[in-house]
Amino acid sequence: MAISPQIVRAACRHLRRSDPVMRRMMDDVGAFTLRPDRDRFGMLVRSIISQQISVGAARAIRQRLLQQIAPDRLQPETLLRLDMDQLRSVGLSLQKATYLRDLSARASDGTVHLRTIGRYSDEQVIAQLTQVKGVGHWTAQMFLIFALGRLDVFPHGDLGVRVAIRDRYGLPDLPDRETGLAIASAWRPFATVASWYCWRTLDLRRAAKPTRAATQPPPGQRRR
Repeated sequence: MAISPQIVRAACRHLRRSDPVMRRMMDDVGAFTLRPDRDRFGMLVRSIISQQISVGAARAIRQRLLQQIAPDRLQPETLLRLDMDQLRSVGLSLQKATYLRDLSARASDGTVHLRTIGRYSDEQVIAQLTQVKGVGHWTAQMFLIFALGRLDVFPHGDLGVRVAIRDRYGLPDLPDRETGLAIASAWRPFATVASWYCWRTLDLRRAAKPTRAATQPPPGQRRR
């Protein structure tokens, strides 16, 4: 379900009034543009595939998986038709192949109610999803944010959020859980929106960094 423009405006007004540091971050980034992903199963599959590998490698594995099941769509029943060798053939580790089969089985038999999971509280969603092998608390929080569009999720263990807090709030080190929660208390009940702005400030910083090629003088003008 999309987040309504009225709620977005209310969230932005609250954050601007309650936290001057966040206000500057919002000015730097611009409009809040998060759009929840309606493919709930697909998002969990991508989350499992992406664990501890690069974005490019995860994308390549997912593409090979889609080719493996074509012309069928990515659904629990579709993945359950693949045996372990077929899953491994697309580049999945044995562990991740096991995770995907566990996710597919639980989504298929109703242990994880992806169609109706949006009716549950944040805590109930986390409890349900973390039954799945390979789905931890952080992944469940990302699901709350990027699949369900929940507005008051603060992923205190997320490295990107912690880096942004450290840099923008002038901390000497990455914040621990207690420090992060104290800062995020000013964001409630819109911690999701504030966390999104934390991630986007890091994107801006990465985009502003010149590439090595861009910093090299043109051929013929390089220092000897």
